[in-house]
Amino acid sequence: MKIMVMSDVESQAIWDYYKPGRLKGYDLILSCGDLHPQYLSFVETFSNVPLLYVHGNHDEKYKAMPPEGCFCIEDKIFVHEGIRVLGLGGSMRYRPGAYQYTEREMEKRIKRLRFKLMRTGGFDILVTHAPVQDFHDGEDLCHRGFAALRTLIAEFRPKYFIHGHVHMNYGVRTPRIDLLGETVVINAYRTFDFEYGDPSLLERVGR
Repeated sequence: MKIMVMSDVESQAIWDYYKPGRLKGYDLILSCGDLHPQYLSFVETFSNVPLLYVHGNHDEKYKAMPPEGCFCIEDKIFVHEGIRVLGLGGSMRYRPGAYQYTEREMEKRIKRLRFKLMRTGGFDILVTHAPVQDFHDGEDLCHRGFAALRTLIAEFRPKYFIHGHVHMNYGVRTPRIDLLGETVVINAYRTFDFEYGDPSLLERVGR
């Protein structure tokens, strides 16, 4: 299964210089937030595959203009061709506004998912906006990760954890691919493609 992940920055190759066929060949597209809703609608239309998204901390405009044809997976488990995808968007609360949570609020969101997780037997891919605490997150409150996400990953050991929010130009502490226990972590800042279950991804992990 070929998957495209994206977050924070619209791809010029897709948005500004689109060529017919550019979005063919994908099986699933995952958005980790802070992208224009029109951009997601455009990508979904020309890829013609499910586009699943969570909200970033700058996505209040989605309330008035949700991306057409796309699936919001906030606090949901979406199953596509047998792959279970769990969505938990938003950032650490640092100002008044939507799609921001305290650590305690994130813990409560995860707790409310317990029954769903029991029914599905867990999940294969976790999609968030924020990173986990003390793993390529930032020192400022806005970009601090959630400890609750780290606990969730340790318990269910998904194959992939996809997040955005921490821009790769922030420094060398934010690699594109890494490992957290048995889980492959992918920073979706800018667009990235991968094959689900491709063992070569592990060879690209920088340590």
